[in-house]
Amino acid sequence: MFFIIIFTSFWLWFYTHFVLGDNALLGNKNHSFLESLPQSFSLSNTWVNLTLFGEVLKTVEGNFYSSDTINATDIERGMISGMVGSLGDKFSEYFPPEEAEDFENTLSGDFEWIGAVIEKNVLWVAISQVLKGSPALNNGLQKGDIIVEANGQKLQDMTVNEAVSHIKWPAWSKVTLKIIREWEWDFILKDITRDKIKIPSVDTKDIGDPEIGYISLNIFWENTSWDFQEILRTFNNPKVKWVIIDLRDNGGGYLQSAVEILSNFVEKWKVLVTTKYKNSLMNNPYYSENSWTIFGKKIVILINENTASASEITAWAMRDYNKAILVWVKSYGKWSVQEPFYFSDQSMLKLTIAKWYTPSDVCIDKNGINPDINVPFNVQKFKEGTDTQLEAAKEVLKKYIQLGTISLVVSDYEKAHPSTASGETLSGSIIPSGTGSVQEK
Repeated sequence: MFFIIIFTSFWLWFYTHFVLGDNALLGNKNHSFLESLPQSFSLSNTWVNLTLFGEVLKTVEGNFYSSDTINATDIERGMISGMVGSLGDKFSEYFPPEEAEDFENTLSGDFEWIGAVIEKNVLWVAISQVLKGSPALNNGLQKGDIIVEANGQKLQDMTVNEAVSHIKWPAWSKVTLKIIREWEWDFILKDITRDKIKIPSVDTKDIGDPEIGYISLNIFWENTSWDFQEILRTFNNPKVKWVIIDLRDNGGGYLQSAVEILSNFVEKWKVLVTTKYKNSLMNNPYYSENSWTIFGKKIVILINENTASASEITAWAMRDYNKAILVWVKSYGKWSVQEPFYFSDQSMLKLTIAKWYTPSDVCIDKNGINPDINVPFNVQKFKEGTDTQLEAAKEVLKKYIQLGTISLVVSDYEKAHPSTASGETLSGSIIPSGTGSVQEK
């Protein structure tokens, strides 16, 4: 099935790169593998010479102490991984068969792990996201925690994949993590039982105000738009006057899911996002599919530095059409689109094939989206259990109802909260409704 995926790299952390295969060894008298290599081949009008590779491989075969353990499959997959890595694009990745299967499983949202997304720190690894309903969250792990040991194994100087191999599955087994937390003086030990986790792509909660509907979009799975619409319908009553859509820590997913979600708010046939390819004849505008009532209540969208890809498409389109105000800090800046390509051995290449552009024909180009209203992270409030950004969103919504126009709301909020107007508070693209700023096709 053809599909397009737009994930940030931190959603792919759990793919460890195993050495696979048991094909014939290179260290024998049959050199058919080397002899079958072409001397060169053409790549975008540039000739890639394989002579040097052959020289190095022969040198390894003739001199490497453990040459009798060299496996042809390992060499082949290492060549491919190295080639893809040389592209300089962290979103393009090659997965051997087992890892390709793991990748497909992630698209269903089923994992056996502790439910924390890991990224590389200077010496160790750090938690970039803790998922809702996960063992990590239930055991008090927090974003920013630095993991220095897992079950006594020191993680210093390990790659993310190496570290993750000591932290993840199997489900129902235990892992003891030794953690450094910024505002704590001593190490923290956490005993966590791994679990099989089904990440909820959408959820809601009571945020203490019956007039405000709250939807948290956690990731864009294939059926996320259906779950989103189910919750949105419950807000279509007189008691709910406005809505908060929480896109914080949402790393993306299916582009089509973003299109379907945006179709709840934007009139049919209006452009929501355009993908632009190497061959411009393939450029593809995605239009609103709305064939029902437009949801017209006032909306504030929460974004942060982990809001990426499909989330950024959603946030920017909502702002381009003057449907929402964006609150918190600048987003991740994921401008590219990937497509999976499958091969004869069931391995898979996830390759960047296009850039995406906003309805007003803007490419965020790794810069991210600046919020309309910047609400800095407050460590002390966080320790006290206060969601500063969510509280700010409530206040902005009430001002939105009162004033009605996005630009006036932003201006009025900044006058009341001058401390938030530091640096990149305004995006510079706030355009009053009805100015015809959005490209329509």
